[in-house]
Amino acid sequence: MNIRKLILEGENASVDFKKTISSCEKIAKTLVAFANNQGGMLLIGVADDGSVKGVKSEEEERFMITKAAHVYCKPAIEPEFEEVYVDHKIVLVAKIKQSDTKPHYALDDNQKWWVYFRVKDKSMLASKILVDVLKKEKLESNLLNYTNQEKIFLQHLKDRHRATLKELAKLTRSSYKNAQKTIVNLILMGSISPHISEKEEYFTLSD
Repeated sequence: MNIRKLILEGENASVDFKKTISSCEKIAKTLVAFANNQGGMLLIGVADDGSVKGVKSEEEERFMITKAAHVYCKPAIEPEFEEVYVDHKIVLVAKIKQSDTKPHYALDDNQKWWVYFRVKDKSMLASKILVDVLKKEKLESNLLNYTNQEKIFLQHLKDRHRATLKELAKLTRSSYKNAQKTIVNLILMGSISPHISEKEEYFTLSD
């Protein structure tokens, strides 16, 4: 593992820097987001700007992460730890595998459980559509042909390149619930891709 290279490349969908672990609730969001996506690594002892600070107590940091993974994540997550020396300082690496028991939920300050997903370098709150996709990911689609509604959605995305749930529901004069089901099916079939930002969720044709 080339930690220096990872640090130079910066935070992304599978790497997150933490100078220290101060809150189980906050770190649980990141753990869940990694597990619900492609997995990832927490580099403890590295500041947001990539400067290596090192950890003062590996045992304390391990305890906080393990507590977050077992108590503040549902289902529980099992991180793997490794200590790496960088510039004579210890960086604690916590590896989180992509889960096969999605979706995972994180407990917040108000004792509520939420699903998070990793988007670029952020752990974002997952939409209902994305939660449904995570729940059904293991199911194999037997759909060989597109329904009329699916064809309309795909043609619209081909013409306009992107669309929101509201736009697609309006396009087919269907309820949000039915439009959501269609979008979930198309994502599971690999036909379209979801995109999440802090402002909106939209969909495009898959590459």
